[in-house]
Amino acid sequence: MSDKNTIILTVTCPDTTGIIAAVSGFLAEHNCFINEAAQYGDPLARRFFMRSVFARGPLSPDKAELEKRFALLAERFQMVWRMHDGAQRSRVLILVSKFDHCLNDLLYRYRTGFLPIDIPAVVSNHPDLERMVEWHGIPYHHLPVSRDNRAEQEARILEMVDRLHIDLVVLARYMQVLSPELCKALEWRAINIHHSFLPSFKGAKPYHQAHSRGVKIIGATAHYVTTDLDEGPIIDQAVERVDHTHTPDDLVAMGRDIENLVLFRAVRYHTEHRVLPNGKKTVVFK
Repeated sequence: MSDKNTIILTVTCPDTTGIIAAVSGFLAEHNCFINEAAQYGDPLARRFFMRSVFARGPLSPDKAELEKRFALLAERFQMVWRMHDGAQRSRVLILVSKFDHCLNDLLYRYRTGFLPIDIPAVVSNHPDLERMVEWHGIPYHHLPVSRDNRAEQEARILEMVDRLHIDLVVLARYMQVLSPELCKALEWRAINIHHSFLPSFKGAKPYHQAHSRGVKIIGATAHYVTTDLDEGPIIDQAVERVDHTHTPDDLVAMGRDIENLVLFRAVRYHTEHRVLPNGKKTVVFK
């Protein structure tokens, strides 16, 4: 998807007959070649979801002209849609506290090119991870937060989001609850990794809660940030089987591996425009 002629089209609209035919016909008429296509019709919500990756041909209009012409078709089907430039890498701001495993995993995948994003900065409310981040050549911003300066600290984060043209904010074990104002400003563009298989065992020490209940699986959840704590639309989850021989520390170690994987997948799905909102849920085209 790095070719400059590649475009990713995402569509959400009321479900009805003829949507796929209309979109495919439009692309064919404009000399576009479809490389990848996925669609889903939600029978309960009665909404249709589509993601198409296509390449412009020699006779195709440029992206701006394609968007102008597609708008006429979109209006007919009441579409919420967007054409994304397939060659444009998403700009990601990472927020972190002291736990470094999710951050380290994302930075490794970024450095090796396995996660094709740009990371203009990392923000933390602690100084602990500065050397690790700057080793990757990424600016590290230590922004301490307390009850007295929370509004000011969050204002600085938002200023960075605007100034650095951030597309996505990732809370990689950022152990602070965002204010309702910041949650609203980052709606559908902030992802949190929760060290539990939501909706169970929310709050502090979820692995210890799970251990005390004798669970047989543990997991992690990546979800969008909303004003309702740990209640945002879920993007990805994973689980691992455990038994009575595992200690709480065992569960923590296993859980961190799961968190790394789940957060990476959520970031990749989002930055590849594979996630479409569906009310309080998501449609994820993998």
